[in-house]
Amino acid sequence: MGDIISAFFSTPILFRALIVGILVSLCAALLGVSLVLKRYSMIGDGLSHVGFGALAIAAVMNWAPMVVAVPVVIAAAFLLLRISSSSKIKGDSAIALISTGALAIGVMAVSLSGMNSDLDSYLFGSIYAISDEDVVISVALALLVLVLFVFFYTKIFAITFDESFARATGTKVGTYNMLIALLTALTIVIGMRMMGSMLISSLIIFPALCSMRVFKSFRAVTICSAVISVVTFISGMVISYEFGTPGGASIVCVNIAVFAVFSAVGAVLRRNRA
Repeated sequence: MGDIISAFFSTPILFRALIVGILVSLCAALLGVSLVLKRYSMIGDGLSHVGFGALAIAAVMNWAPMVVAVPVVIAAAFLLLRISSSSKIKGDSAIALISTGALAIGVMAVSLSGMNSDLDSYLFGSIYAISDEDVVISVALALLVLVLFVFFYTKIFAITFDESFARATGTKVGTYNMLIALLTALTIVIGMRMMGSMLISSLIIFPALCSMRVFKSFRAVTICSAVISVVTFISGMVISYEFGTPGGASIVCVNIAVFAVFSAVGAVLRRNRA
């Protein structure tokens, strides 16, 4: 075990992946609690597909990927909120509509251009291909997400459980819903390089669902989700390093195992309470 720890801190590639992964995992877990409780958890999957489409277009046009992806994904997040709240197309349908369309556009762009760049890493993740530039951008965006979440924690708590009551007390529900969408969009863009567009939503969904099997209060679920997210990420990294398995898939498999354990513990606790 000591050799593994030494390798992660002495090897630049592994150290970059560790730093970015921990920050992304924290952001995803914190936002995931609100998204799951609001029954909007699949926004992560939808926005990741939009991100893939933006990255594909950027690669074809030889533009800076992150510069293109960040505003496009943020715009898509705001559009999803507007569609689901003000039209007959509800949340899940709006996500499916936008995500599949963006994914198809990205695939078509790559196919017609005849190029085969590293876009596969954005589909399935490439933890060990994170560059110094990715680290700088990821750290800056992740810190922004964490600071905004902590600063607006009480408002996010209020709109998560009862939007009508929050609106009656003068809270600008629409503004804070847009804040959640903004933070989610940033997290998705950061995490796509690490987990890929097909797996990034797992970081949002699994920790929150695990915590809800055992804990009931919003604060306890949030803290537990953050701990689970970081622990499962590090565990997945270790498994990937030891057995040569894909990083993103390894992390998801650890999350599945943890979910099974927490489900069992939750069932025992409920039986004891009864």
